[in-house]
Amino acid sequence: MTHDEKRAWIRLIVAVLGYSAYLAVLASRAGGHPLSAVPYAGVLLWTVGAAIVASILAEIGMAVVVPGASRAIDEHDREIGRLGDHVGQSFVVIGAVAAMLMAMAGWDRFWIANVIYLCFVLSAVLGGVTKVVVYRRSLPQW
Repeated sequence: MTHDEKRAWIRLIVAVLGYSAYLAVLASRAGGHPLSAVPYAGVLLWTVGAAIVASILAEIGMAVVVPGASRAIDEHDREIGRLGDHVGQSFVVIGAVAAMLMAMAGWDRFWIANVIYLCFVLSAVLGGVTKVVVYRRSLPQW
């Protein structure tokens, strides 16, 4: 497994765990009330920050555990990274358009913020899954 494939796995797992933790905290705070009444901003920011820190620490840990791993990026790794990023970015666009439409329709800020966060997570997951699958198989020939 290459260094970049390990990084893709780390980011994929951290994205899923971070969003799951966010949902769990929101659900525990709801207590039968509507979700839009739950204070979410602090939890969202802490969850995103913790996911970023966890990803960085996991990548540092991986580099320490496997110090001799080749970190040189060849053309194959660049192509896989580019493909994964392009596939994942579709959800960033979907989230932006959805948030814009929700704002124009006058939806509550809770839902707008959460659709953006969900689409960022889906972007990370879809991009990560694409990278892992392509590392396991091969780049598609267009």
